[in-house]
Amino acid sequence: MLEDRDYMRQPVYYRPRISFTVALLIVCAVIFIVECVTCGYPPLFLPDNYFALSVEGLKRGYVWQLLTYQFMHAGLWHIFFNSWAIYVFGREIEETLGPQKFLALFLTSGVIGGLLQSAAGWIWPHYFGGAVVGASAGTFGLVAAFAILYPERELALIFPPVILRAKTLLIFSAIVAFFGIIFPGGNIANAAHLGGMLTGIVFVRQFIQGRWHWPRWGSSPSRPAAPRKFVVTHVGRGKFWRSSAGKPDDELSTDEFVKSEVDPILDKISAHGIQSLTARERETLEKARARMAKH
Repeated sequence: MLEDRDYMRQPVYYRPRISFTVALLIVCAVIFIVECVTCGYPPLFLPDNYFALSVEGLKRGYVWQLLTYQFMHAGLWHIFFNSWAIYVFGREIEETLGPQKFLALFLTSGVIGGLLQSAAGWIWPHYFGGAVVGASAGTFGLVAAFAILYPERELALIFPPVILRAKTLLIFSAIVAFFGIIFPGGNIANAAHLGGMLTGIVFVRQFIQGRWHWPRWGSSPSRPAAPRKFVVTHVGRGKFWRSSAGKPDDELSTDEFVKSEVDPILDKISAHGIQSLTARERETLEKARARMAKH
């Protein structure tokens, strides 16, 4: 029975901890301070730098640059905008996917974005051959993941000061990055941005939602492979969480409420632990516990 579960018999308390999102921002800030102290301001990154990403460095075997460049920045505005975007999108992604998957998404987006930028630098060294730093590729991976998970969510941007939906932001960002590659100019790593966005989309579609099924060895071509066992719970639009029939949860019977709202959350706990729940999912469990107490 639902009321027999440990987390339904008593309120759920969580140990306060620093989120991976905040930890990531702290690491970037500390490294930026070290850059300014050791290299001056603004920091100067040459192609033979050990930690900034460059084609020359990869040719020499400095593969660690694909990770280290993600935590370095070229100026105050550079780190400000990246940090702002990581904070805005990272908190929601970390709550939805959990800390480990959040970090894996961010770093993988940075690596794939860095590889795409390096490939562009190898093909067109005159336009893309310089050293690259910044968390932008990983940040755009978070933006893309957010847009896939919450496409209709409205966002208020700082610059330009507009309100638009998450899916619109992703499409606009992809178009800007694409044309930035075709018509290169300035010091923006558009190929890295595009690579980060593509990684974020694939990460969510394939590894989280399981909507893209790749063929497996020995499987029948007429039967798609089973999706990965990751449960994604969807937030309703409006004041109340709603069932598939669109009824507010206060109008549902206890059995209907448990089936439509609580069971998916329990599946998620079973697969990934109670620490993977979002704030709204925890509220739903508390509401269910309160209902059980009345019966």
